[in-house]
Amino acid sequence: MYAYLKGTIGAKLTDRIIMEVGGIGYNVFFPSGRIAQLPPVGAEYMVYTYTSVREDALQLYGFGSRDDHELFCQLIAVSGVGPKAAMSLLSELSASQIRLAILGGDVKTLSKAQGIAKKTAERLIVDLKGKMGAEDLLPEEGMLPEAVSALSGAEAEAAEALTALGYPERDARTAVAKAAAEGADGTEALLKAALRFM
Repeated sequence: MYAYLKGTIGAKLTDRIIMEVGGIGYNVFFPSGRIAQLPPVGAEYMVYTYTSVREDALQLYGFGSRDDHELFCQLIAVSGVGPKAAMSLLSELSASQIRLAILGGDVKTLSKAQGIAKKTAERLIVDLKGKMGAEDLLPEEGMLPEAVSALSGAEAEAAEALTALGYPERDARTAVAKAAAEGADGTEALLKAALRFM
């Protein structure tokens, strides 16, 4: 229904924000773990939205980036995962961390989010693993640390992905080198193997 709302932040609450657009205040559910990082009340802001229509409610879910919005849509497409569970995941973990957990089959990390039981986490992995690739974990061009970007090929891509997730650059490079020494080949395989050394 709405692709995004562009206006000012009217209020920041526990699990949602009020977006003021053209004199109207829109109640927008937002990942609670990220609300504190938003600009102050009164600041201009653009929020990407997803409209949930049910028999008893019409709700807007908001995201600070198109990437979060796209991942949210992938998550709610999985049987048994509704908007609240998907928002809980995005509140607990970054989009890259969620994708990395899915690619690595990391049930424990996904289960950290409220409303995500072990069986649900396993279903997310089974349903979405084939729809995600290592390229989804890479940071945008121009955001790579110099030392990591000096590497080449699949090893560089794996190190870039780990660094983008917040792992220290030195640890990321060391883990990827160990994974390569064990025979891991290709970005995705290197990423999965390197996680064991983090």
